Amino acid sequence: MRTRTLLLAAGLTTGLLTVTTPATAAPSGLAGDFNGDGYRDVAIGAMSADVGSVQSAGAVVVLYGSASGVSAAKKTVITQNSAGVPGTAESDDRFGASLAAGDLDKDGYSDLVVGAQYESIGDRDGVGSATVIWGGKNGLSGGKGLPQPSDLSEWGGFSSGVETGDFDGDGATDVTITGQSRTRLYMGPFSRTTGPRSHSSIGEFGSTYEVFAGDMSGDGAAERVYPFLVTDDEGGEISYHRWTGTKYARTYLPTADGEKGTIADVNGDGYGDMVLGDYQEPRAEKPGGHKGGQITVWYGGPTGPDPAQTPTVIHQDSTGVPGAGENGDLFGSAISAGDVNGDGYADIAVGAWGEDLGSVEDGGSVTILFGSASGLNGKGSKSYTQDTAGVPGSSETMDGFGMSVRLVDLDKNGKADLVSGAGYENGYGAATVLRGAASGLTTTGSKFLSARDVSLKGGANFAWAIAQ
Repeated sequence: MRTRTLLLAAGLTTGLLTVTTPATAAPSGLAGDFNGDGYRDVAIGAMSADVGSVQSAGAVVVLYGSASGVSAAKKTVITQNSAGVPGTAESDDRFGASLAAGDLDKDGYSDLVVGAQYESIGDRDGVGSATVIWGGKNGLSGGKGLPQPSDLSEWGGFSSGVETGDFDGDGATDVTITGQSRTRLYMGPFSRTTGPRSHSSIGEFGSTYEVFAGDMSGDGAAERVYPFLVTDDEGGEISYHRWTGTKYARTYLPTADGEKGTIADVNGDGYGDMVLGDYQEPRAEKPGGHKGGQITVWYGGPTGPDPAQTPTVIHQDSTGVPGAGENGDLFGSAISAGDVNGDGYADIAVGAWGEDLGSVEDGGSVTILFGSASGLNGKGSKSYTQDTAGVPGSSETMDGFGMSVRLVDLDKNGKADLVSGAGYENGYGAATVLRGAASGLTTTGSKFLSARDVSLKGGANFAWAIAQ
């Protein structure tokens, strides 16, 4: 396996660019529709963007959906120096390192939770913070900081992971935040003046960075999954929290491995399925997995995934999957779900930003796997790189295409589009958009947006993170 040093480039400017959209009779209520116009939008992080003269303070770029998709002309750029946003842009805050969307105050407009992974608090360096940016008819603006645990340590990285969902089935969207030393729940509905209805720490976790959520039991309450690595399970300890009606019950999946994940119904049975990305190489300390990485699918049921089931395993050596498993591909290091071809089954985008393309190291690729009544498999799957005909640009060493992925219907045609981040593109990052179609993704009308196209300065690391 090749050894990588992940360089966090310095980088970005900016304030708030307000986009006015036509008022509708009522906001759409769609998750990820920040201006309520019926088109889903996409929020993209640039955690190392410069803000004025402040290096690596971080920013978030919101691209608003429309009948023609997204463009650099219709956007909002948000920093901690934007009007109404709490805090101040400071060097290395990493505002935009983590993102999650959801209607927190139940007004019909989706809001955005933004993690500033190493925000300094008073004289404590690198503690981390999270801020809610409020949706409205003109898009995202203003904000409210979320309460923090009082005993966070320096360089704790609070808000390394954020996720939204209705965790207790009461009809209100909740938030969970992870960090090096804490995992916390914020219960909705939220108030723009006072914040969450309540908040508390989850005591049974030690150290975790990742989180994802979705309804795997069909009861309307989202299960929460917090993958994290421990000494005796270097593949990642996996368990999920399910609301029973009176309390949360925790179920372990002792044979499951992975650090990234998503939840979606890939077989159409009404239960969300857990898709785990296990991008680590097999080794003595971690005998499971596959060369170059793999994903596993754990199918949901009335109480969530059964730990005794044999999961579906897919990698680049699986039948029908393009390419081949090679050391350092990082297949499964980014995962997203959406219905690309409009057939009613969730499809899965799998990023492999370490994929070598001929002599080009770490050019990166994204593979689309299609859901069906029999579940997820390699049949008909397709892989995309910046060398694919019709995809803008060309593969270059360390572009990292597929570093982040998001499947979301941006043009309201009933088919999910792919937004793929290349966090190292040209030293400052870029996002590529491919549109969904009945045959799968099409490169017709594809778009390329670099950090410079969306007014970001410095190294930026644009598209390291995309809100799910």
